[in-house]
Amino acid sequence: MIKTMPITTTNNNTPTTALPVMESFYTIQGEGYHQGRAAYFIRLGGCDVGCHWCDVKDSWDAAKHPVINITDIVNEAAQHPGRIAVITGGEPLMHNLDTLCKTLHKQGFRTHMETSGSSSLSGQWDWITLSPKKFKAPLPEVCKQAHELKVVIFNKTDFAWAEKYAAQVNKHCKLYLQPEWSKAAEITPLIIDYIKDNPQWELSLQIHKYINVP
Repeated sequence: MIKTMPITTTNNNTPTTALPVMESFYTIQGEGYHQGRAAYFIRLGGCDVGCHWCDVKDSWDAAKHPVINITDIVNEAAQHPGRIAVITGGEPLMHNLDTLCKTLHKQGFRTHMETSGSSSLSGQWDWITLSPKKFKAPLPEVCKQAHELKVVIFNKTDFAWAEKYAAQVNKHCKLYLQPEWSKAAEITPLIIDYIKDNPQWELSLQIHKYINVP
């Protein structure tokens, strides 16, 4: 297991005491380096990236989701034995996450985030998964801090695009290629061949969709 220290970052947003939550649930991490580990997911509302193949488009409009006090969010997470909290979206970095991370750490959680990297960093992170999107490029500061680069492959041209961002992350960052779910049958064989030729990359599969868990 890679040992990491929390990354402390700030942006210009005022720290908030409540956040729009689309959903939260206890499950296992289905993708990437921490695949198979118990985790509590907190999916925040709001996204300005707008991927056409996004499978949680209901998260895009933050106004559609209840604004919940951070203390209540964390207390609900703490009812479960797992101590990984994954903050996702939407695009979680549209919000200031300093208070959320501090509160989760006080309850003994590791803080993980899944982000496109298109907004400024905030919060204290034990693990940052950067999943860059063509619709709004990630910021260099997020690329440099990422522990894991996860690129969704939709067509053949995405391999060159993945290499573009692999060159921007730090040397310790794990590199993953993941087939877009609706094209998995077509794309997965291409990814396998690519990884065989470029073994610095690894395959990420959305196993939660195969085993029918959130």
